Amino acid sequence: MLKVKSVFDPIEKEDGLRILATRFRGRGLSKDLCDVWMANLGPTEKTLKAFQADKMSWEEFSKQYKKELYYSFNLDKRNNTIFNHGQKFTLRLLKKLSEQMDITLMCHCEAGNPLCHVGILKKMIEKA
Repeated sequence: MLKVKSVFDPIEKEDGLRILATRFRGRGLSKDLCDVWMANLGPTEKTLKAFQADKMSWEEFSKQYKKELYYSFNLDKRNNTIFNHGQKFTLRLLKKLSEQMDITLMCHCEAGNPLCHVGILKKMIEKA
C-alpha cells in the first residue's frame, strides 16, 4: 500500500518503508524520521522556489514537476541503447514494492496539504 504523510507526523508501524521525497532533507531533521531520503523524487530547487514565491501556479508546478520526474539529464547521453528517462524505473520499483509492503512518501508539508508534490508523486507511481 502506498501512502503519503508529513515527515513530522508520528511514526506508525503501518507506515512501512518511510521515504522522504524532497530535495532538501531539512536542517536539524532527525535521520530517524525516515528510512531513506530520495532527493531525486523531489521537485528541482528552481521549480520549488518558483512555486513557493508565487511565481508559478499549482497547475504550472504540477506540470513542471511531472516533466522533471522523466527528465533524462545528461546521463542518458552516454548510453546508446538503454535510456533511464529520469525516474521511470524508480517509479516502477516503488509501485512493485508498494504491492508487497507498505510505503509512505513524505514531505515537510502539513499532512493533507492538497498543494504538496507527494500527492502528485503517489499518482505517478500508481500509473507507472
